[in-house]
Amino acid sequence: MANAASGMAVLDECKLKFLELKAKRNFRFIVFKIENYEVVVEKLGSPTETYEDFTASLPANECRYAVFDFDFTTNENCQKSKIFFIAWAPDTSKVREKMVYASSKDRFKRELDGIQVELQATDPSEMSFDIIKARANI
Repeated sequence: MANAASGMAVLDECKLKFLELKAKRNFRFIVFKIENYEVVVEKLGSPTETYEDFTASLPANECRYAVFDFDFTTNENCQKSKIFFIAWAPDTSKVREKMVYASSKDRFKRELDGIQVELQATDPSEMSFDIIKARANI
């Protein structure tokens, strides 16, 4: 169903792939894009892919939404995981595109139950691995 505010629909595939990432850990990350007024899955990262693979999959001049499953070990030597939602809106993307992504973000994020950390980035330095680690509180 389309979002009344932005007219954006979220395909069921987006929700299903997110559930697979969350429950089955089939993916390390998912990149979503808006296409023809719908949020669609653009890329699925396999569990063996790294954070660098993830950041390399984001276009330099276009907005995207993404989720990243971050695995880490706590100071107490416990294995943990946090699911990040990243709103990627590079400064070099078109103004209209940034507006569409910004107006649809909250509605789309609500469809993905289980997001633990949200990050907005306009430049790769705003989503460096050090920032991811800091936001995961490790």
